[in-house]
Amino acid sequence: MSADKIIVFDTTLRDGEQAAGTRLDMREKLEIAIQLAKLGVDVIEAGFPISSPQDFEAVNLIAKEVHGVTICGLTRAVKADIDSAGKALAPAKRRRIHTGLGISDIHIANKFRDDKYGRTLEDKRARALEMGVEAVKQALQYTDDVEFYCEDSGRADKA
Repeated sequence: MSADKIIVFDTTLRDGEQAAGTRLDMREKLEIAIQLAKLGVDVIEAGFPISSPQDFEAVNLIAKEVHGVTICGLTRAVKADIDSAGKALAPAKRRRIHTGLGISDIHIANKFRDDKYGRTLEDKRARALEMGVEAVKQALQYTDDVEFYCEDSGRADKA
């Protein structure tokens, strides 16, 4: 791939539904995905498969029907999420799993309250790092195209 190529990553089918009163059915999502592919979008984030059976089915349908573009599923750095995305994306010729977790102390303190993640903030930070590594390894079982996000990284500990 050329260093001067811009990759267009579209999140309409996931983020677009977060607007108040917006809910796309499976056929509407498929039609939008087809049009995005015709426009030349490189990567379509088709949804968050574990969030509902309908989202799983929509991602799976897009993976079956839309060609010439990478179809992506969003996950948290959680095994069940990644397995769900891997299954939903299985029919796609080009697939990506987009996984990650919150890494700022605010996210770690709130999302990893349970002592199973550690007792101290340092322990919880270390566990979050392990979870990220585990998530990428899990996602690589389904595709070699894995994108990792660090939510709230601007406020993350620099150490």
